[in-house]
Amino acid sequence: MRKKLEKSVRYGELLDMMYMAADGSISGRRIRVIQVGEVSFRAYCYLRKSKRTFTIDNVLALVPVSHKERMIV
Repeated sequence: MRKKLEKSVRYGELLDMMYMAADGSISGRRIRVIQVGEVSFRAYCYLRKSKRTFTIDNVLALVPVSHKERMIV
């Protein structure tokens, strides 16, 4: 998981993340990672519209957001 987070910082990628909170609830979020630490990372969360700190071990899945353009001919 850490490698994907570090890669997204390097390339400025948006990620879709499945995350389990401390209370056990699961949420889907779109994030832009700002900084990766030892056990947590900082990211801008588009769901909450603010910078948040997430625990790396609580990340269930990370998927890069791909933008595909359609061309009508």
